[in-house]
Amino acid sequence: QVQLVESGGGLVQPGGSLRLSCAASGGKIESYTKHWYRQAPGMQRELVAGITPGGSTTYADSVKGRFTISADNDKNTLFLQMNDLQPEDTAVYYCNAVLGIRNILWGQGTLVTVSS
Repeated sequence: QVQLVESGGGLVQPGGSLRLSCAASGGKIESYTKHWYRQAPGMQRELVAGITPGGSTTYADSVKGRFTISADNDKNTLFLQMNDLQPEDTAVYYCNAVLGIRNILWGQGTLVTVSS
């Protein structure tokens, strides 16, 4: 069974950067469509960015130009480079991989806190 494990979260000052990683084990996720979601306290989980197996990307308007999603198939890992972080980016970030309606994977989440 494929499992996803996020890492890279932490506390950062406004304007700072973090790089989140989502490592897959137990199977390859190269053919999955992959996403990063986030959930702020008291808010619904929202889509941040997505990447298809072919490398096409999509971003929420709120992170365009600041966040970059990428995938390293050799390392079986998904990344989210986050630059110019703002307090409103504070949330638990989750990686997600989808291959058909019956094969949806979630990581456990990693907390990102943006505060001075």
